[in-house]
Parts: sequence; structure tokens; C-alpha cells
Amino acid sequence: MTEREKAAVSRSQDLLTIGPSAMHWDRGRLTIRISEIATPLLGALRGTVVIDPLALAHTEFSLDAQGQHRWRPVAPCARASVVFEQPAWRWQGNAYIDSNRGARPLEHDFRSWHWSRAHLNGRRTAVLYDVRLADTSEHSVALRFDAHGNHEDFTAPPKVALRASHWGVPRTTHGDEAGRTTITRTLEDTPFYARSLLETRLLGENVHAFHESLSLERFAKPWVQAMLPFRMPRRSGA
Repeated sequence: MTEREKAAVSRSQDLLTIGPSAMHWDRGRLTIRISEIATPLLGALRGTVVIDPLALAHTEFSLDAQGQHRWRPVAPCARASVVFEQPAWRWQGNAYIDSNRGARPLEHDFRSWHWSRAHLNGRRTAVLYDVRLADTSEHSVALRFDAHGNHEDFTAPPKVALRASHWGVPRTTHGDEAGRTTITRTLEDTPFYARSLLETRLLGENVHAFHESLSLERFAKPWVQAMLPFRMPRRSGA
């Protein structure tokens, strides 16, 4: 991710351009072209990700009582094809697209959240969302999507405490059996955010799940804010 000035960003109904990178919808397919400099080693990152949604979902969900923050699982069930020139990566597999939008900065209204999604048999996807608001109240979402984009609520299984990240970010999830839920890999580990791959049992199935934990209390700390430019470069111009 690279932070850029307003002049480097343009968008239309089907296209979003940010500096030299862009994504666009074309006949129901999302194509993402990436041309960036990766940190911290400053190597080139150039390639294309194509997402083929099995179906699109059109329902937004509120993450707070006032409706200031909205979450939409755009394509809960999808397939991805990844082709990179630098580095030379090739990959195909399950994918997922969602979006968040809000009227206020996240750190003003949330203390933390834990999110996960897992692909189930029959081209279905389960999504779990636990948020802790600034007033310490909690709100949870547990949804199951079918291959047509339809959703239904389900009762989330008990919470499972996971080991904290290297930076001490707490991680929790839900699972049918606490002893069957493990972190198999931490994909990203920062002072305020951790993304992980889990093996767990959910809705009666053994699944792999992508999981993220976000601490907005940590994010708002001055020492974390001072570190952000080293993790997300800031560029002027295009």
C-alpha cells in the first residue's frame, strides 16, 4: 500500500486508479493491475490479479448502532487468478471481496475487531465479525453465504482465544471445538494489525480460514502513527 495525493486518484463507476495501479470491472470480472514498490526491501511489485465472483451480494451491514460504519461482502464466493512478473508468482484459488465505508475515522468509534471468513463445501462462505466499540459494547455478525450471494444468519460457535501476535495484538475467533482451532501461519504482523491463516472446525466442517485482528487503540498511539510512513510509503504526484 502506498499513500498518494488526491491528484493521483481517479474513479468512475467501473474503474479505480491509484497512481500506477488500477482495478476495473469488465463483464462481471474484477481485474487488478498492480505496479508498486514493496517495503521494506524496496523491490518492484508488478502483476495482475483477476477475481471471478460466483455471485455478487448487495446487502450492507452496519457495524455500529448509529450506522456510521458499513460493511458489504461484495463477492463472498469467488475465484482468483494471480500472475506477477516481479516477483514471478503464479497462483489460483478461492477468493473473496468486501468493502468498508464510514463517516468517521475508525479509531473514533472502535477499540478493536476480529474478522474471519472460511470457504465451506458447496461453494458457500462463512463470515464472522466481532467488533468492540469505543464505549466497550460489543457487536457480532455471523453470516453464511451460498453460491448465489444469498445470506442467512447463524449462531456463532463459542469464542476461541488464540495466541497474541508477535507485537502483542490479541487474537480471538469462533470454532466448533476450541482444541481444533490453530494458527497455521501469520501472514502479516504489525503493531496494530495481524492477518493469519487458521485451521478450525466451523458449522460441522474442517476448514481453512483467513483471520484478521485490528486494534484501533494501538493504531491511535502516537508511536504507531510515527511508524506508518515506513510501512506505507507516501508519494507526492502520480
